Amino acid sequence: MQIPVIEAKGLARRYGSFTAVSDVSFRVEEGQTLILIGPSGCGKTTTLKMANRLITPSAGEVFVEGRNVRELPETVLRRRMGYVIQSIGLFPHYTVSQNIAVVPRLLNWPRARIRERVGALLEQLGLPPGQYADKYPHQLSGGQQQRVGIARALAAEPPIVLMDEPFGALDPLARQQIRRDFREIEELRSKTVIMVTHDIEEAFEMGSLICLLDKGAVQQLGRPEELLLSPANDFVQAFLAEKAAQLEFRAHSLADVFAQLEQGDGPQGPALEMPPDTPVLQALYLLARQGGQGAYGRTLHYGQWRWFTLEGLFGLFRQMLKRWND
Repeated sequence: MQIPVIEAKGLARRYGSFTAVSDVSFRVEEGQTLILIGPSGCGKTTTLKMANRLITPSAGEVFVEGRNVRELPETVLRRRMGYVIQSIGLFPHYTVSQNIAVVPRLLNWPRARIRERVGALLEQLGLPPGQYADKYPHQLSGGQQQRVGIARALAAEPPIVLMDEPFGALDPLARQQIRRDFREIEELRSKTVIMVTHDIEEAFEMGSLICLLDKGAVQQLGRPEELLLSPANDFVQAFLAEKAAQLEFRAHSLADVFAQLEQGDGPQGPALEMPPDTPVLQALYLLARQGGQGAYGRTLHYGQWRWFTLEGLFGLFRQMLKRWND
């Protein structure tokens, strides 16, 4: 069996007679994003902080690439883990480039390498270096500050990135945009990410695995579609119920509904081609922007083309909604 990048076994944290976290276990492979979610006070942030020893577990172990974190010096461990928090925590007296370069400088990277790395990250995050490198945090919007915080977490090329409510302080529109930008960062596709959020839509949009906690205990751990279609208990179903129809659309891709799409190349005229892993909800959004009722899309899966219209996808939506309500 492949050694996971990060693994927790039986994590617990007690404060006197109060148990904040009880018997939490998970495995996260390279390139996966594990979302920790649940009601306020469920233990998700405590669990995240035990991963890099900001909080010491009362019981249980954490392993990074097969090594027990207790065996690693704290400075070595934390430099292998980028950390992004809601409050961002930029140094106000440092410029953008100086904030991003903090850890590489501690690691004694050559100046030229630091300069190249800072510039590359700013470009990836939509902050052109010529325009933003010499600005100070107070000169940036909240969304721009959060991008700088993400760049700082990635600067030293850590294999693991921990994120604690990273977009929680942003307004809804800024949150949606930065989530889209975050997913587009090429190097994040090889990173192992553990992220805390209270936003169920954010969890389903960004997570490859979701760990739903309540009162410090794992209620269900699995892929997004597993939580939606096979909830482990009444708590899981109730937690997801309000967003169920929309979330089921997020969890399903065009590949999942491929058999229900129309066969062939589609009607005459330009088609909006989408990869088979496009979420159904995103496909609807793209078709609506393309022209609504007159637009159609198509996807190639296992060498076969199928096509769909906005109305057809909405028909699938109604079927999903009926199945959930039944």
